[in-house]
Amino acid sequence: MQRPPFTALAAVYDAIMADVEYDHWADFVLSYARDGGLELAGAPALDLACGTGGFTRQLLQAGLAVTGLDGSPDMLREARRRLPGVSFVEGDLRTFALPEHFALVTCVFDSLNNLLTPEDLGLAIQQAWAHLNPGGLLAFDVNTRLGVRELWEGDAVEGLAPLPGGEEVHYHWSHHYDAEADLGIVQAFCRLGEQEFVETHRERGYDPRDLQPLLRSAGFSRFEIVEYPDYAEPTPETARVWVFAWKEAGA
Repeated sequence: MQRPPFTALAAVYDAIMADVEYDHWADFVLSYARDGGLELAGAPALDLACGTGGFTRQLLQAGLAVTGLDGSPDMLREARRRLPGVSFVEGDLRTFALPEHFALVTCVFDSLNNLLTPEDLGLAIQQAWAHLNPGGLLAFDVNTRLGVRELWEGDAVEGLAPLPGGEEVHYHWSHHYDAEADLGIVQAFCRLGEQEFVETHRERGYDPRDLQPLLRSAGFSRFEIVEYPDYAEPTPETARVWVFAWKEAGA
């Protein structure tokens, strides 16, 4: 059965993504923030496209006061169940408006690649800028154009993932690149007992040359685009880049 993206998947997402290195990503982001002079103890943080709260949990454990925002009510339901003390808000990355401002805004796991035009990505970056405190930091990652074209070796991943109740979810995710649309397309098939569903996910890749004008237009004059995990300068073979953008203290 075909389902919209990030709906049925929410119930099994954490099982399938159990090996995602949210903890290492958090160390990467928070080390950069501390080295840049950001005071993190008790600082307000906003985790955009938080999903089921995997990265949100890491920020919380690091001592930040975290708010999570996502466009999927199904994913947020799982996040609230996992992290009942955290404030989670449903919202569109391009248009959300919160009363608070934050020292740190994050968006990880190529979530911004789901915005399929530079215009939409630019709107999301602008909203992040608007919600930062002066002197605050925006940190996010995106798959490059290469990363979207060549997502997985063999263009498929498959496996069995255990669920807390003792069941297993069988997943088979296939990828292909639509050259005409310049999009990577993932067909995410899952089977749980007698239930089956498929979600179709689309991503557009963004290279540093695509990101730089969007960051400047949003108001960021100081930023770095680097590789994980060593903060090296990206090369043409880099499949994913990380962006660290500071809001000027007087802005």
